[in-house]
Amino acid sequence: MKELITKTIDISAGNVEIKRQEILTYFEKTWAIDEKLYEQLASDDVFYHRGDPLRHVLLFYLGHTAVFFINKLFLTKIIDTRINPDIESSFAIGVDEMSWDDLDERHYNWPKVSEVRDYRAKAKAIIMNVINTAPLRIPIGWDDPFWIIMMGIEHERIHLETSSVLIRQLPIEEVVKDQFGKICTEYGKAPENEFLAVAGAEMKLGKKHNDTYYGWDNEYGIQNETVADFKTTKFLISNSDFLQFVQAEGYNIEKYWTVEGWNWRNFKQASMPLFWSQKQDEYWLRLVAEEIPMPWNWPVEVNYLEAKAYCNWLSERDNKTFRLPTEAEWYRLAEICTIPDAPNWQSAPGNINLEHFASPCPVDMFKMGDFYDVVGNVWQWTETPITGYAGFNVHPMYDDFSTPTFDGNHNIIKGGSWISTGNEALRSARYAFRRHFYQHAGFRIVESETPLNLQTNAYETDIEVANSCENNWGDAFGGNVDYYKQLAQIVVATTDLKSKHVLDLNTKTGRLAFELAPFADKITAIDFSARFIQSPIQLQQKGFIRYIVKDEGDLLFYREIVLSDTDVQSKGENIQFMQDNANNLKSIYTGFDVIVLPNLLEELICPIIFLRKIHERLNEGGILIIATTYDWDGSNVERAHWPGGFKKDGEPFTSFEGISELLNPNFKLLGTPKQINQTKRISSRKSELWKVEVSCWKKN
Repeated sequence: MKELITKTIDISAGNVEIKRQEILTYFEKTWAIDEKLYEQLASDDVFYHRGDPLRHVLLFYLGHTAVFFINKLFLTKIIDTRINPDIESSFAIGVDEMSWDDLDERHYNWPKVSEVRDYRAKAKAIIMNVINTAPLRIPIGWDDPFWIIMMGIEHERIHLETSSVLIRQLPIEEVVKDQFGKICTEYGKAPENEFLAVAGAEMKLGKKHNDTYYGWDNEYGIQNETVADFKTTKFLISNSDFLQFVQAEGYNIEKYWTVEGWNWRNFKQASMPLFWSQKQDEYWLRLVAEEIPMPWNWPVEVNYLEAKAYCNWLSERDNKTFRLPTEAEWYRLAEICTIPDAPNWQSAPGNINLEHFASPCPVDMFKMGDFYDVVGNVWQWTETPITGYAGFNVHPMYDDFSTPTFDGNHNIIKGGSWISTGNEALRSARYAFRRHFYQHAGFRIVESETPLNLQTNAYETDIEVANSCENNWGDAFGGNVDYYKQLAQIVVATTDLKSKHVLDLNTKTGRLAFELAPFADKITAIDFSARFIQSPIQLQQKGFIRYIVKDEGDLLFYREIVLSDTDVQSKGENIQFMQDNANNLKSIYTGFDVIVLPNLLEELICPIIFLRKIHERLNEGGILIIATTYDWDGSNVERAHWPGGFKKDGEPFTSFEGISELLNPNFKLLGTPKQINQTKRISSRKSELWKVEVSCWKKN
């Protein structure tokens, strides 16, 4: 094992040919240690078994890491031939519980293990040839062939760890011990845990794209966060600590669990951590390939839901507020402990990178400042759901690495475990798992009265909302002259908005309101659906939104709009976004100087009634601006409620004529209606062009 130990490499500087050899060595050691992991299986038959029912058979993971390399190299046109298209399809995806992960075994005819090993041998030869011959530039950037090589290497090192967790869940008779390093043999009584103070600070999270080491896309960007003073445990929570929760019947008391946690507990009928077992009156701990009597001074390994329940139980017991650390609090703890980052280690300062043990070890073995195991031993669950930092960009060659986890359901783990290597061992590493997942992960506890302010910043996947985001804000990517910008120009040219209160009725995702904000005193922006206004509210509060739109077929684009990168001249502080129904608008929405109706009439139940009463909401001399396609038959407006667009007394009666009749008792038309275009996106190659007529009216 020692000969396979290495660390992730500097991709920012160095001699080209020396760096090429360094990458080749890193690749070969990665490939070898991945294959060595599976030597723990008792026979090749075990490759067709599942460690976890929500995962593929183990054979998938043996082939997946090789297939990943070939698929990415082919996609980037670094190679122009495939090895085996069937294998490269079957072994491509299926590692999380996402909707596109097909885990139905009836859909698979798994090849022989020998065929997968043969595939790996062929893939290895191709990859090594690429490393030896592809153009290499230093520093290695996102667009370079060697970025894809580094991506494949670090991806394989992730699966070294995640596959070890699956092997750990196999029946004990299906594995063989002592094939993958030596476990720790130091057991004993757990130390008394205590809380030590950590001074707060302003933390800067995220790294720049010219960072020295390879990183996954979610690691880049900027997030500034204020960390208040807090206390945290000197040691990770030990098996002995957690036993108190088990003995207090914590698994059977609903109040300690979140709703999600209680549902999981009931589904699994859990009564103790997954890797614990009880034989007569003795507890045992399952490691990857063997069982040992419970080492009470080792860290407990649980999922987030169990860790959170423990915190809630302890909070009640001690009458204090306990929780897990946030991502920023973990960084602050690492900062005050002055732990060097992985590439600068002479020897790993903790039980990490496979440098010490092939298992966890006592929680009081590796001291770091006043604390222990800030890095290494087991991963540490945090309270923080993963999302991208501001400025996050998806790497186009692996667009589903991070973004599917930006759903608020995946929490970050920090610090690494005994088997974390490569990028995983870096301080900047950001990995997240569903809260019911098991990794080699435990936790430490924070005591703090500071309320949590967690950011999810999930990508908006609702089709209607995402398309509205693209139609409102998509000009940031070129292609459209924004409709709402044109409409705002008409509004500004028609009326002096200074010191005026404007109503944007049917705001969707808010572009018109933001365009008008620099000119008006106050804007009330209303939409029927809270789904839509969540996006502009996030723009106000966080300065960016994210959404996913359809490309072609099953392909998607991941979009991020950063408000400061657009030509919008306001942060929207004077906009109040509200949810209400324009068909029955609350009476409080009155006293406006300007009312804008962007494509609202077509969405109303009865435009006629609405137009007859709209003057009641305007101040004297107020301006009403109507933008409409008159597309009544393409909407839900019943024929009897059309203001026009039919024959009246045998003659054509246009919608504009009908609207004029309804408004004339209370309004005067200002000038000639204007025509502007609105492009409604369907996919990257398909859209609809709407001709919108804008008319301006002044209240008598």
